Amino acid sequence: MTGQPKNPLIVQGDRTVLLEVDNPLYTEARDALARFAELEKSPEHIHTYRISPLSLWNAAASGMSADEITAALERYSKFRVPSNITREVSEYISRYGLVKLVRENDELLLVSDDPATIALIWRSHAAKPFLIRAVNGRSLVVKPRFRGHIKQALLRIGLPVEDLAGYITGAPLDINLAEVMGNGAPFVVRHYQRDSSEVFHAGGSARGGSGVIVLPCGAGKTIVGLAIMALCKAETLILVTSITAVNQWYREILDKTLLTEDDIGVYTAQEKNDRPITITTYQMLTYRKRKTSQFPHFELFNRRFWGLIIYDEVHLLPAPVFRITAEIQACRRLGLTATLVREDHKEDEVFSLIGPKRYDVPWKVLEKQGWIASAECIEIRIPLPPETRMDYALADGRAKFRIASENFLKREIVERLLRHHSDELVLIIGQYIKQLKALSKDLDIPLITGVTGNATREKLYGEFRRGEIRRLIVSKVGNFAIDLPDANVAIQVSGTFGSRQEEAQRLGRILRPKRDKSTAHFYSLVTRDSVEQDFAANRQLFLTEQGYSYIIKDAGEV
Repeated sequence: MTGQPKNPLIVQGDRTVLLEVDNPLYTEARDALARFAELEKSPEHIHTYRISPLSLWNAAASGMSADEITAALERYSKFRVPSNITREVSEYISRYGLVKLVRENDELLLVSDDPATIALIWRSHAAKPFLIRAVNGRSLVVKPRFRGHIKQALLRIGLPVEDLAGYITGAPLDINLAEVMGNGAPFVVRHYQRDSSEVFHAGGSARGGSGVIVLPCGAGKTIVGLAIMALCKAETLILVTSITAVNQWYREILDKTLLTEDDIGVYTAQEKNDRPITITTYQMLTYRKRKTSQFPHFELFNRRFWGLIIYDEVHLLPAPVFRITAEIQACRRLGLTATLVREDHKEDEVFSLIGPKRYDVPWKVLEKQGWIASAECIEIRIPLPPETRMDYALADGRAKFRIASENFLKREIVERLLRHHSDELVLIIGQYIKQLKALSKDLDIPLITGVTGNATREKLYGEFRRGEIRRLIVSKVGNFAIDLPDANVAIQVSGTFGSRQEEAQRLGRILRPKRDKSTAHFYSLVTRDSVEQDFAANRQLFLTEQGYSYIIKDAGEV
């Protein structure tokens, strides 16, 4: 096809794709691109995507073909798609599954129908330490305990392995979903939650059992985890980001399954109970007395005969846990996340060790279906006070960011927004404790930080959920796994250095559907002409990636 000048895409030979925002076909083209390309830049008028090997392999793993990808590019391109792009898409897609891991006669084998590929692997310095011998021109015997390591090594040389070696059953556990929740309402698994759990499980075959489910915050990823537990019916280890998340999973399991308190253990600094269902935190697993010490709590992975391991917020999986995950590849592994973007750029580690993306649904699709709230995202730019401009000019990069983030003129904007949303439930979220303490004191709003006791946290979260308090300030502890279903306004006064994953979590705090079907509002307060504004442009990437319009206003317009 030669393309159409009225179309929104320009596909370039370096695998970048330019998307024209002010085009009637923008939304369609964006949703098509999101399945096989990564968003890199999102200024006002032209967004830049990149087609990468990993984005194509994730697309292939989720069922897309090279023909489908090429057809999408041709459908929306202004000009003819460069011939090298169609060739490269076909080549990279064909690599997924070119090499397979299988189990035959109690041996772990790498197999391929292409003898040249097997010869390449056999002579590869990266793969050699994990191989025992060549059986013939089409298979190699792998050292059993290095199932994860060989997948890592081959991905680095451009050969994504399709793992069909199967999984252990694990200790059986009769897990069934409840029909009625504790509040008396019927419990119904939504269609996309059911579909994603079935895609992951794949009828118990070796084609399922490992991988990542990508769903928006507020879309019920925990329910997907419970549905998969009910399909696997095995003892399960659940890894989460915080004590708050531990408590949330605990409540959800009791409320939405027929399991009892005797079936569920919590493994934390306060209590170390391993039960058929055990919930622990990444922080607990990676604790050690010294940097040179062993990780004493890694033994939890071998404490019981787990049939399933769930990695909640898998984009935050700490590097040490990758290492132990490489050695437990016989367990079914489920990653749950709102975004595959990692700030350490280890998306390839997630792909090779947890598994490829198995299922995702764009945020805006679920919004249209009413499963998550519609949202308006507004960046408010605030001038730097004259009295701090010299301090800012003389500061280094990190200090500049903090000075801009703690701009005291933000307080006035917060007050204006609180007056504007006087009847709504408002979360104020920030990075710097000094700033948050000042807001808490000046505005008489409760504050939750990392040092707030768990009992106090749960009390304040409960009061907020019930509407007994309508304002709450939270530090970074508020980013993850907090069930605040009726929060409909978030005011971000400061954030981490341009973190897209953080933006995902913070927006997700207000995206659970509202009883009155109202629109949620997400405000980011940013100091104009500062490094904070530069980093905000990176955070904006995530919102654009998910289909949200991003409105920029001057402080005087509020």
